[in-house]
Amino acid sequence: MNAAPRHALLAGATGLTGQKLLALLLADETVAQVLAPTRHALPAHPKLSNPVGMVSHLIAQLHGQVDTVFCCLGTTIRQAGSREAFRMVDYDLPVSLGRHARALGANHYLVISALGADPASRLFYNRTKGELELALQKQEWPRLTIVRPSLLLGARHKPRMGEMLAAPFSRILPGRWRGIEAGTVANAMWRLARAPGNGLRIVESDELQQLGE
Repeated sequence: MNAAPRHALLAGATGLTGQKLLALLLADETVAQVLAPTRHALPAHPKLSNPVGMVSHLIAQLHGQVDTVFCCLGTTIRQAGSREAFRMVDYDLPVSLGRHARALGANHYLVISALGADPASRLFYNRTKGELELALQKQEWPRLTIVRPSLLLGARHKPRMGEMLAAPFSRILPGRWRGIEAGTVANAMWRLARAPGNGLRIVESDELQQLGE
């Protein structure tokens, strides 16, 4: 049986899902320390190590003991400003994070991808997510957990107009297409991190809903 996470690295701790996941990690008595690099300082906590600065610069400087990595990084092309900037957040940073975390001794990487991720997709967003999944598999993680939520629901600091318009409709869609609360995804990721297992596991949105309820 795999040991429960003791030293966690969380990227994207200020995001919609990352905030929920950070609260779970800090509240769990089995977690000894959470390393969470962010652009802006987080509220202080005895178990929290919070390097502050550009995350793209901080990743290579991270140090210390890490066994489990959670990547909740993500943006939109509109929010990022260009395809290149989007790819930096949704592909380059998660890949770099994985590479550095492996060097620190981490053995389990849990990453948020997306419903419809496919490296052969004609859609840039889905193709980027699919390419990310392939790149992480090539890092040969002992455990790699890829979660593919549908539309994430919840109150963001900076609302995304497209998500606001789609949210009411996404709540009535069937199966894996139904929108999912960010808190549910965070609960599912934490449950997956503590569950025994090895190798690659891809978790679609409907299974995330069940795990996170």
